[in-house]
Amino acid sequence: MKKPLRIDFVSDIACPWCAVGLSSLEVALSHLGETVDAELVVHPFELNPNMVDEGEVLIEHIGKKYGRTPAQVLQAQAELRERGANVGFTFGQRLRIYNTFDAHRLLHWAGIKGKQLPLKQALLKSYHGEGKSTSDHDVLVEAAESVGLDGAEARAVLQGGDYGNEVRAEEEHYQAMGIHSVPSIIFNNRYLLTGAQPVEAFEQAIQQMLAEA
Repeated sequence: MKKPLRIDFVSDIACPWCAVGLSSLEVALSHLGETVDAELVVHPFELNPNMVDEGEVLIEHIGKKYGRTPAQVLQAQAELRERGANVGFTFGQRLRIYNTFDAHRLLHWAGIKGKQLPLKQALLKSYHGEGKSTSDHDVLVEAAESVGLDGAEARAVLQGGDYGNEVRAEEEHYQAMGIHSVPSIIFNNRYLLTGAQPVEAFEQAIQQMLAEA
C-alpha cells in the first residue's frame, strides 16, 4: 500500500540548483513509485526581488552578488551542466538573469488550474535550457500554452497584476519559517531538506520519513 507524502518545494525559477533539485527529486520519486503517493507543490521564492525586468548580465550579477570571478562562474556552470545531465535536465546558455515575480504569479494561477508543476518545469526549461527571459510576458504565455493552459487567460493574469498579494504572502510565510535559501523542500510539513540533493539522498530521506510515519 502506498503511503501519502506531501512535498512543498520552495524555489525560484532563476535558481539553477532548483532546476537540478526538482529533477533529482522527481527521479527519486519515480524510483519509489510503488511505495509512495506523492503530492508535489511548488512555492515562490525570489533570489532577486528588486531585479529590473530587463535583467542583468549573469556573470556580472553573480560576480557582484557573490564575489566570484568570471572563471569561477564558468566553472560552476560546468558543474551545473554535469549535475543536470545526471538527472535529465539540460542546461543551455544563460547570458542574463531576470526578475521572476510575474512568473511566480503565473504559477499561482496555474496551481488553481491544476497545471502548476508542468508550468514550473516548462519555465525552468525555458530559462535554464533556452536562456529566455523570466519576465517577458510573451515567453511566459508561451510556456503556459506549452502545458495546455489558455494563452489569453495567462496574458490577462500577467497584464492585470493578479495574484501578486498571494505570492508575497507565500514568500513571507516561508521566510518567517526561516527559509532564506533555495531549493528548500519540506516533507509532510515536518522534515526539511535544503539544496540540490542527489537522487540517492532524496530516496534515503523519503524512505526514512515513511518508516517513521
